Amino acid sequence: MALVLNEEQNLLQQTARSFVQGKAPVEALRKLRDERDETGFSRELWKEMTDLGWAGVAVPEEYGGFELGYVGLGLILEECGRMLTASPLVSTVLLGATAVALGGSEEQKNSILPAIIGGEQILTLALDETPHHAPTKISMTAEKSAEGFVLNGKKEFVMDGHVADKFIVAARTSGKSGEEKGISLFLVDADNPGVAAERLSMVDSRNAAKVTFKNVKVSSGALLGELDKGFPLLEKVMDIGRIGLAAEMLGMAQEAFQRTLEYLKERKQFGVLIGSFQALQHRAVVMFCEIELCKSMVLKALSAIDEKDEKNLPILASATKAKMGETLKLVSNEAIQMFAGIGMTDEHEIGFFLKRARVAQQIFGDQSYHLDRFASLNGY
Repeated sequence: MALVLNEEQNLLQQTARSFVQGKAPVEALRKLRDERDETGFSRELWKEMTDLGWAGVAVPEEYGGFELGYVGLGLILEECGRMLTASPLVSTVLLGATAVALGGSEEQKNSILPAIIGGEQILTLALDETPHHAPTKISMTAEKSAEGFVLNGKKEFVMDGHVADKFIVAARTSGKSGEEKGISLFLVDADNPGVAAERLSMVDSRNAAKVTFKNVKVSSGALLGELDKGFPLLEKVMDIGRIGLAAEMLGMAQEAFQRTLEYLKERKQFGVLIGSFQALQHRAVVMFCEIELCKSMVLKALSAIDEKDEKNLPILASATKAKMGETLKLVSNEAIQMFAGIGMTDEHEIGFFLKRARVAQQIFGDQSYHLDRFASLNGY
């Protein structure tokens, strides 16, 4: 495939860029942080996003979506990454809608997907139980009962968990922690008795929560996918999520690099622009080359989702997430160093990129996790 965007995709990206720059610049995230906003994002902004159709970009038309594919959604995420836009786009659309579209029953799809597209429901994935990403280490239980299942356990760092209307919960219905077999997925309403969410204060000022489930009763109809065989669905959703996050991280890297270049062209030391220093030029060239490589990797991985390349999707997901994490770490570190003292102050926005970078690197596995997974998938 040619790694280029078509006319429709270019228009979508330009529209998204214009929207986030005008409606959700970095200063909007600062305002949410400083005011300690209870929601963590602007519901008015989210309504405008859904009115633009962003929540339905990758959803099949039969459920009210626009079926523009994950390349389209990735372009929107990339532009949101440029401005560090806070929204439920990742939790609800990239993860939630994807999981329901791939594994849901017709009843679940018809009930949930239109509500997501219309901005009426926030859905998120409740997966990890420790600070480190370990998708098979599920200890939370879902025991069979006369009415359905009873869930007990806790989940850490659930994106938008404190404002979610519904959770997709990974729980163990058989087997033991560390095994792929025996993991099942359940749709759980946030207002279900026994569900409690505690908002966490994150360094990047974005939403996450610790969610506990104590004797939470759900019906058999809450099962998403097959009983005891939820891991293949979960892994595919995570791979799509990893690629989408890589697209958002690409936007962050590009914006941080662009701001650094502009600073090199205006800051003077010893009476000359620091951009004229050869050592800084060389470092900027390295960043440029790494970002260009990441652009191709992200677009290739997004295209693999749309082309249903099941064989290569896991490999591409881990390769892209690892490389994007490595590049974003490089760019965010270099940005802070080249901005020097002012870059370390909260007054300057460049620090927001460093903080968001560190959190994004960890979500669904950091570089070490995905390098190890990449090697394992290739037989090493």
